[in-house]
Formats: sequence, structure tokens, C-alpha cells
Amino acid sequence: MVHDRTKLLKRQVLFWGLSALVLGICLWLFRGILLPFVLGMVMAYFLDPIADRLERWGLSRLAASLLILVAFVILIALVILIVVPVISSQVASFADRLPQYLGRLQELALELRTGSLSRFFNGDDQTLRQDFQTLVRQLSGYTTALVASLWSSSLAVVNFVSLFVVTPVVAFYLLLDWDRMISKIDGLVPRQHVATVRRLAREIDRAVAGFVRGQGSVCLILGTYYAVGLTLVGLNFGLLIGFFAGIISFVPYVGSAIGLIVAIGVALVQFAPDWIWVAATAGVFFTGQFVEGNILQPKLVGASVGLHPVWLMFALFAFGAIFGFVGLLMAVPAAAAVGVLVRFAIHKYLESEMYFGRTIEMSSPREIESGGLDLALKNQFDPKTGKSG
Repeated sequence: MVHDRTKLLKRQVLFWGLSALVLGICLWLFRGILLPFVLGMVMAYFLDPIADRLERWGLSRLAASLLILVAFVILIALVILIVVPVISSQVASFADRLPQYLGRLQELALELRTGSLSRFFNGDDQTLRQDFQTLVRQLSGYTTALVASLWSSSLAVVNFVSLFVVTPVVAFYLLLDWDRMISKIDGLVPRQHVATVRRLAREIDRAVAGFVRGQGSVCLILGTYYAVGLTLVGLNFGLLIGFFAGIISFVPYVGSAIGLIVAIGVALVQFAPDWIWVAATAGVFFTGQFVEGNILQPKLVGASVGLHPVWLMFALFAFGAIFGFVGLLMAVPAAAAVGVLVRFAIHKYLESEMYFGRTIEMSSPREIESGGLDLALKNQFDPKTGKSG
């Protein structure tokens, strides 16, 4: 009996392992054309609860899907028409004035080095100027290479156009058939594991939805706060810098740090030696971080999603390196799913013979939480006699 169960477990592990391997290879091979399909799936996933509510109000699934998709596309178009021109003009102006800013930062560094901080440095001004120019050339080279790699791809234009053509179509059909698709997938799950798979799927869904919706709200609030705060301070390109810092704040610590560095650099060029406004610029970010850590994150995201910041950053970098921009879209759901599966595997390991060394019979999992595990361990080994129970 135990031998048959072991053989069945090995076959299942082999089957699902090969399935995961084939899926990963397919994603890697077709990563260049996945963007509109992944975006369409993301849209359908987050709009499905609205469609279900409209169905309960009496609309058909077809009417609900059409209404939601048209409203969503109109909203995105309005945002693009209103926000994109302002942001793009600021991006162009910032790019034009970037050499001027870098030159001014170099002058400030030389003034500090030859002034009050001169006793901490050795060497001449020419060496510092050469080092700064080398650093600027390296940063410019990295930025140019990144932009060139994004636009030199033969599928870049195709992907850009397909975002506005293929994505809405994919989202509509997936939203229309979402419930039937989930039911069909549920029917393919092995019946002996269907309860466990459903429970894990609910946990993954709760983690993904909770994190993305909550963190999306946090990014939107922070972006608005940074943009308004930096604009009120009078910082050049405050709207662009604040919006950018808010959008990338889903990357823990890194996003806010990049926004702070850029804002302080622009503030030094613009306001120095009036250090009050430089401090005000830094204060906008510090207060934003305080509000995020003590109010927004606990209220909107919470700890129930189970995504540790280090694990999230690793997933973003890993999937981004492998699949590009599509990988960034898949990173959070994949990280949430892997986190749920790892916690489930650890829980099963702590209940298994591999952990205890022999079979321990208990009436229910609730007994483990209420002290049955401690009793079993006590019966297994007695520290006074040095013998097993």
C-alpha cells in the first residue's frame, strides 16, 4: 500500500514537473509576442468581479463584458490624452536640460571639495572633474543602451500597435468566457486533490488581488502626493519626478530611493545655496515614506498577502531579466503563487514522516495547532530518560 502510494506520488511529481518545464519553455520562446495577451488576461482577471456584479443586477454576461470593456477603454484613452502630453513634454524638457544639470552638479561638487570639505579630500580638481565625467559617460552609455534595446527589437512596433488592437479583443473574450474557463480548468484537476487545489487557488487569488489592488492604490496615492508636493515646492519637473517616483514605488525601497535621488539632484541645481528648499524637497519624500509605511501599507495592502519585499524584488528582477516587460507583469502573480505553494509545502513537511522520523497519528489538523504536536514530540522522546516514548 505504501509502495503504491509512493509510486503514484512520483508519477504525479514527474508529470507536473514536466508540465511546468514545458510551460516555462513555451513562455520563453514566445516572450516577444506575449505582451498583449498577458495584458488582456490581467484586464479580464481584475474586471471579472465587476462583470459578476453586473450579472447579479440582471445584465447578461455579453452585455456586462461589452459595457465594462468600453468604459475601461474610454477611461484609459482619457488618461492617455490628458496625462501623456504633459508628461511627454516634461520628459523632453528634462532630457534637453540634463547636460546643464550634470554640469551644475559637477560645479557644486568642486565647490564643496575646495571649500568646507577640502580637508577630507586629496588630489587636484582635474582628477575629480575627470572622475565625474567618466561617471556621467558610463551612466549615459547605460541609458542609451537600454533605450536602444527597447526600440531596436523587430517586434517593438508590432507590440506597441497590438496593445491598442489585440489587448481589448483578448480581454473581451477572456472576460466573456472567464467563468466557463475556470470551471473547465477545475474539471481537469485530479479528484483526490480537488479540495486542496481549490484552497490553494483561493489563497493565490487573495494574495495576488490583495497585493496588486492595494499596492496599485498606494502607487497612485504616492504619485499624486509626490507630484503635488514637489510642484508646490517649486521644483522643476516636479510633476514628472513625483509621478515617476509614485509609479515605481511598487519596488520596495528602490523606487522611492530613485525618486529621492533625482529630486535632490534637481533641487541642488535649482535652489543651491538656498538649502531650505532642498530640505523641503527631501521632506516631501520622507513624509511620503512615513505615510506609506504607517498608514497606506497597513490599511490598503496589509500583511496577509505574504509577499516579503526581498522576495518581491528578486521576482521582479528575475522575471524582468528573462521575459522583459512581460516578465514584470508576471512577476507579482508568480511570486504570490510560489509563496503560497512554498508555505503549503512547508506545512506538509512539518506533518510528514520526514520531519518526525516515524508516522504520528492525530485526529485532525486542528489537534496540531492545539497542542497535539507538542504531545507527539514529547511521546517520541523523553529528555529525562533519554529514550523514545
